[in-house]
Amino acid sequence: MSKVFKKTSGNGQMTIYLGKRDFVDHVESVDPIDGVVKIDPTNLGGKKVWVYLSCAFRYGRDDMDVMGLSFRKDIWTQRKQIYPSLGDQPAPTPIQETLMKKAGDQTYHFTFNVPTNLPCSVTLQPGTGDKGKACGVDFEVKAYIANEADNPDEKISKKDTCRLIIRKIQFAPDNKGTGPKADICKQFMMSDKPVHLEASIEKEIYYHGDPIPVRVKIHNESNKVVKNIKVCVDQTADVVLYCADKYNKTVLTEEFSETVEPNGTLEKVLSITPLLTNNKEKSGLALDGRLKYEDTNLASTTILRPGMEKDVLGILVSYKIRVNLMATRGGLLGDLTASDVTVELPLVLMHPKPADVTDVVIE
Repeated sequence: MSKVFKKTSGNGQMTIYLGKRDFVDHVESVDPIDGVVKIDPTNLGGKKVWVYLSCAFRYGRDDMDVMGLSFRKDIWTQRKQIYPSLGDQPAPTPIQETLMKKAGDQTYHFTFNVPTNLPCSVTLQPGTGDKGKACGVDFEVKAYIANEADNPDEKISKKDTCRLIIRKIQFAPDNKGTGPKADICKQFMMSDKPVHLEASIEKEIYYHGDPIPVRVKIHNESNKVVKNIKVCVDQTADVVLYCADKYNKTVLTEEFSETVEPNGTLEKVLSITPLLTNNKEKSGLALDGRLKYEDTNLASTTILRPGMEKDVLGILVSYKIRVNLMATRGGLLGDLTASDVTVELPLVLMHPKPADVTDVVIE
């Protein structure tokens, strides 16, 4: 059974009910946003009740707003009047029927169909001293009382609104595919033969929190000694909506003290696990959209539908694994002449598809 999420307006006249706050982007389609609003019409004074869904990109904190200018850009919005009812609503979904039964009389349902070309929820991790809402892409459902749907001259009181942040997320596809492999053959000065490095992972997609076994094969034909293997995972957050910024953050670095002598070989599986818990202090790191501080993780890889316009997708997230060898000549001065041998592998980090949840309870 799943918890129902609800939020009541300051005046107590409206309460939004949602059966979930995570809505899945299946690449070809997106789960409809379906919920209900319980309304007390007693003191509306002839005003109407609207429900508003927005996808917005926030590229500055609240405390950065200057002269009333908000560092926020609406990517997509939609409004619907639910009271008085216009009679054009589709039949309630099973979850809406359950919510309406639990919430009681004067409850009205709403459904938003979300386009497939909108970004998923992504938050950039704020710095230690940052205040206000974090930068990133968020979705918000809001109910409000007004005379008109969107009149800039009509001031709407905060007590006449209630809102819930929701997330648009992607899950890993069923077909995980074969993992990538990369290799390099590097020759050094003062050595007539090279070092061969090959790295591979078993699958194309790994789940957040699961160990990632990286298979490393080394054939050292040179006269240098391979003294160290370093494995890193890098995250790239490509901000494509308002600029062309790219933020590269290393989310994991592990060193393995393996030695491969000249004419030696090594084949070994090195296990790594990139986690947000090891990166809490990194400002600007991309996270899955945040509903509460403890309810998030490193951002999932962005999966694009063919033909999608990238410039409206807000933030594109990708990962790569770097495997680096340090080869030295040995002796006291060996590290001064050390050389690097590096290969890179693309990595897709996502959530597994959860089991379907149909039962709902209100707490």
